[in-house]
Amino acid sequence: MRNSRKYRLAAVGIALSASAVLGTQTVAQAQGTDATPHYQPEMVKALAASLGVSEEAAVDRLDRQDAQQAKLAELAKRGIAGDGAFFDASGKLTVNAADTAEAARIEKAGLDARVPARGEAALDKVKAELDALAAKKVPSGVVAWSVDLAADKVTVKVNNDRGAAAKAFLAKAAEHGSAVRIVRGEEKLEAKAAIYPGSKMTFNNTSQWCSVGYGARDRSGNQYLVTAGHCVTNTLRYDGTAFAKGYKTRYALGTRSVDMGLLTINSGHSITTSVGTWGNSNPVAVKGSSRASSGAALCKSGATTGWTCGTVGSYNNTVTYVDRNGGPDTVVSGLATSSVCVEGGDSGGAYISGNQAQGMTSGGPIDQQCSGVNSRGSSYFQPLDDALSYYGLTLNTN
Repeated sequence: MRNSRKYRLAAVGIALSASAVLGTQTVAQAQGTDATPHYQPEMVKALAASLGVSEEAAVDRLDRQDAQQAKLAELAKRGIAGDGAFFDASGKLTVNAADTAEAARIEKAGLDARVPARGEAALDKVKAELDALAAKKVPSGVVAWSVDLAADKVTVKVNNDRGAAAKAFLAKAAEHGSAVRIVRGEEKLEAKAAIYPGSKMTFNNTSQWCSVGYGARDRSGNQYLVTAGHCVTNTLRYDGTAFAKGYKTRYALGTRSVDMGLLTINSGHSITTSVGTWGNSNPVAVKGSSRASSGAALCKSGATTGWTCGTVGSYNNTVTYVDRNGGPDTVVSGLATSSVCVEGGDSGGAYISGNQAQGMTSGGPIDQQCSGVNSRGSSYFQPLDDALSYYGLTLNTN
């Protein structure tokens, strides 16, 4: 359901097995045979792929990195803090020294050192001046500015769409001469988010909200958010940032409807393949969308009531939803029932049973109130497998 302003529709959660409801998880084994490994195997694998090296080489780099940073920490205890330090592409740490004497002491400890023209403290002051200028007026067209220790400069990135505030910003930056480097032709930036199913998503320029459903893709790889049809609107926001746009819905107020719909995902954003549990356990990995039988345990994640659990009731239900604003009633078919408690704003949120995604919250009783995971209640949800089949999509799985 939305947050109850227009529709009194309740969120249906994700069905979970008993182990998932209790939050039990299998702990992944780390690399090698160490009982207490230093690094997560997933991180090692990703780092190796990113660097184009073997996993053994990736582990070696991490070990060398740790050893060098330990030496730097030991130097700091001895009063040699340096003026910034940075790793190069090969994983070698270089420390900025105040003078040649300090550089010699750093090198004696086994680290590379240099005496820079400026150093971190001086560059931080330059950046602070630019920060203060931007606080007065946003320099639209200036993409980013940062301290680049390796280059010993403040780097300012700009695109080709610059207004008066950006020009004033660049003029101030130019006053610092060679301490500032301007990089042109950069692309504009936007906030990015990887969003858990069950998270809150607000309707653009309103106080209404629904909950995030599941991520899925078409044959061309285009990404969609599968949600309750009555949650589909022009723009949905997560944490203030627009992340999805309305695409298709089978829900229409006052007409015979099916409560399924799609939103396109804005570039750079994604829906995770684990369902958020609002702190009740680790996120639950989504492995598939096999329909649970009646009576199966399940839970839902929703923005209003969080993580609530119950059992599947029956499938192929038709209901009549009332409009609290005085609009026409709407008949909705194809829904499943559950004993999961939901409230306004839970709509669209994810139901899961074990590791199998089940559907998205559609509705529930008017004025129902929930008070925790095991709240007694009832709800209706749109089965996910029906929505995937109708739109020809494949669920994104963990």
